Amino acid sequence: MPRFGTNGIREVVGETLTPAFARTFASAVAATAPPSSPEHPILVGRDGRTSSEALSAIVRSVLTLAGHFVVDSGVLPTPAHQYLLPRWGAVFGVVVTASHNPPEFNGFKCFGADGLEATPAVEGAIETAMERAVDPSAPFDRIGASTARDDGARTYSDGIERSVAADEIRRRRFTVVLDCGNGASVVSSPYLLRRLGCRVVTLNGHLDGTFPGHLSEPTEANLVDLARAVPALGADLGIAHDGDADRAVFIDRTGQYVPGEKLLALLAREAVIARKGGVVVTPVTTSSIVEEAVAANGGSVVYTRVGSPSVCREMRDRRAVFGGEENGGLIFPTFQLARDGLRSAAGVLELLARTGRDLGELVRELPERALVKEKVACPATLRERVISELEATFGRGSDRVVTLDGVKAYFGATWVLVRPSGTEPLVRVFAEAHDRSTAQSLANRAVAAVKETVERLASRSTAPTGDGRHSA
Repeated sequence: MPRFGTNGIREVVGETLTPAFARTFASAVAATAPPSSPEHPILVGRDGRTSSEALSAIVRSVLTLAGHFVVDSGVLPTPAHQYLLPRWGAVFGVVVTASHNPPEFNGFKCFGADGLEATPAVEGAIETAMERAVDPSAPFDRIGASTARDDGARTYSDGIERSVAADEIRRRRFTVVLDCGNGASVVSSPYLLRRLGCRVVTLNGHLDGTFPGHLSEPTEANLVDLARAVPALGADLGIAHDGDADRAVFIDRTGQYVPGEKLLALLAREAVIARKGGVVVTPVTTSSIVEEAVAANGGSVVYTRVGSPSVCREMRDRRAVFGGEENGGLIFPTFQLARDGLRSAAGVLELLARTGRDLGELVRELPERALVKEKVACPATLRERVISELEATFGRGSDRVVTLDGVKAYFGATWVLVRPSGTEPLVRVFAEAHDRSTAQSLANRAVAAVKETVERLASRSTAPTGDGRHSA
């Protein structure tokens, strides 16, 4: 049974994600991870969810009892753990996190020694070991050890500071309203922004895994307080992170939410201009404005399946100059091949310092598109069947259909994409057009088609057979 989704394992705590599940996962990692030593340990970190410390302790204990040497990197943004992996000489990494999911979720992300997400082959080996319930326990004289380090946040933040034009940023003396979302960014983002000379006002700046300020995903609807605070305080910028801070989204000084696809297009354009061309990598969910902005400046765009693992591996293989997703997950390859919310924050400040302009002004220079995102509840067991049936539906009347990830149908300058979520029991719908009304209408038709297909397949799967039993 597949356990890993688009980016790691995510399950509801107390239901699927139990102590027994955590032990099974940790045993599978212990059996499949490279050999470790005090000099080359396995790094285990976590976010600030209510269950993360306990789950991390289970993982560390099982690894140690299997003879591994472990370093506990504590509560840090996921990209910080990734940054530390090669710098601390680790052979493998596990982060306990459910990223932007609701508070009842938690999960695990796995990383190689280079800091990149584990490959499908590695994830498959872990899943196989979980199915077999392997027990790699070591005898008493081969037990490993677990130690802790508390210098990760400073090492990571200092690395970002060195990667940008810090003095230029300091000269601007920005005022920033920072919404940490009660997540892992509380240990790093305020510190770095102040080091960069910013006056920082924080919202939801304490760690709380129940996310009392707002839900962990930094959508426009969840950031109304931030959007009000920025103009009220006369700030230059608003920044918000998700629960594990691998994403950042922005509010301009007028209080306007900057859509992730526009920020991606803006920074991709800047990267291509700086390098006089190059490849930008992004998933099929991304707005066409990214390709327009990049192509107009001598670059090209390569599309991948959704998820930072796919994007990062393609960036590595193509030596891309920039990459990222439309949800605020941006990747700066000269720093590290990882979605990085804090590096994104520093990158936007660097751009504003260099140009002397407001983020809203820069965004308004981009082509105008409306990208609508919807979601439909769908049992995980039906997601792939729903997409398969919809391929023919969306193919009719379209100019072309792309099935790289889900079904994406183009109708002239507009398109609609329907794909299964890799992290939740949902089917996601994306629709883009020149105006919001057209995009919303296209999305509504897609949502209706998805709902009809889900209901039909669900009723078929529970229909009684001739002998009175129900079909599987």
